[in-house]
Amino acid sequence: MQASKTSYDVVIVGGAVVGSATAFFLATNPDFRGSILVIERDWSYARSATALSSSSIRHQFSNAINVKVSQFGTEFIREFNRHVAVDDDTPEIGFHENGYLFLAGDDRGQEVLERNHATQKSCGAEVTLLDTDALGRRFRWLNLEGLTLGSYGERGEGWFDSSALMQGFRKKARSLGVEYIEEEVVSVGRDGDRVVSVTTRSGQTIGCGQLVNTAGTRGTLVARMAGLDIPVEPRRRCLFVVDCRTPLEGKVGLTIDPTGVFFRPEGKFYLMGTYPKHDPEVDPDDFDVMHDEFEAEIWPILAQRVPAFEAIKVVNSWAGHYDYCTLDHNVILGPHTDVKNFLFANGFSGHGLQQSPAMGRGLSELITYGAFRTLDLSPFGYERVVANRPFLESAVI
Repeated sequence: MQASKTSYDVVIVGGAVVGSATAFFLATNPDFRGSILVIERDWSYARSATALSSSSIRHQFSNAINVKVSQFGTEFIREFNRHVAVDDDTPEIGFHENGYLFLAGDDRGQEVLERNHATQKSCGAEVTLLDTDALGRRFRWLNLEGLTLGSYGERGEGWFDSSALMQGFRKKARSLGVEYIEEEVVSVGRDGDRVVSVTTRSGQTIGCGQLVNTAGTRGTLVARMAGLDIPVEPRRRCLFVVDCRTPLEGKVGLTIDPTGVFFRPEGKFYLMGTYPKHDPEVDPDDFDVMHDEFEAEIWPILAQRVPAFEAIKVVNSWAGHYDYCTLDHNVILGPHTDVKNFLFANGFSGHGLQQSPAMGRGLSELITYGAFRTLDLSPFGYERVVANRPFLESAVI
């Protein structure tokens, strides 16, 4: 597919949720009057991290900026219909505000939850610490053996339709004049310290004033086309949907065992996954499901933590990828230190979906004003990569 013009003020490489959020915030900003092209290699989005994620949002992070980023995400999701409405089309996002439940199993885990809780409360997050008696009263399906403390998000956390979020951004952006093409970028042209063009697989060379790299697990490849490098690599994450013979009663949030194994409701079923013990870099086209992971690492732990899960059956499974930042598990956002019209939005480490509203808004501010106007996202900048100075997020699932 060919672009309609030979040059654009902004070219966005990667049109899933972060790329489309960036296009949306640029297109809805009355101070931005430039042209925007979004290049996406697969309009089905079937293998995008957006489509294959656990589709959830939380405020329970260790880092205050990440808390605030997701708080804005919640605000946006709650008003999703109003933000992305096109004429009479107001899509539903299906936000289930059931909360996250983090569990600690020893003194160290309890200290981490208490420390993170202090950070979260300082940001205004509605999070409650629960001792074992309180856990037992609120979550009767939970086996309390070996637990010392829980942290539960009372409001603002839960899960939603990831594709609806992405398509809402995309449709609204296109209605406001953003051009999308289904193509693959195969090279990036530079003239000294500036990016000047991208070339697609079909052979079209397109000039650009600024290039935004939102290519997910292929973001490192796009950066290398411009002679740049980022510490980001694809890591496989497998998810399993199970049917449970005895459904859990009462409120069930996204529950994270002290081992890192987690689950949440998925309609009448339950979605399960883990932070795998063996976590190597993988090929971005490798979507093989690691079924042994369920048998060895997920089911035995959850069957002990939730007795009802002793009798479950897998009804669906898939593998997706994190664009994993090996430096500190946080996104690299904003311009390269030397090639300043090449902007990164890479290395979300599993947080891209929930962070897309704030990060898209932040990128639009950088492009329009040359600085952040709302949340100060500068700690996520590329400068920390150059300095090898991690900006650590420890609450990673």
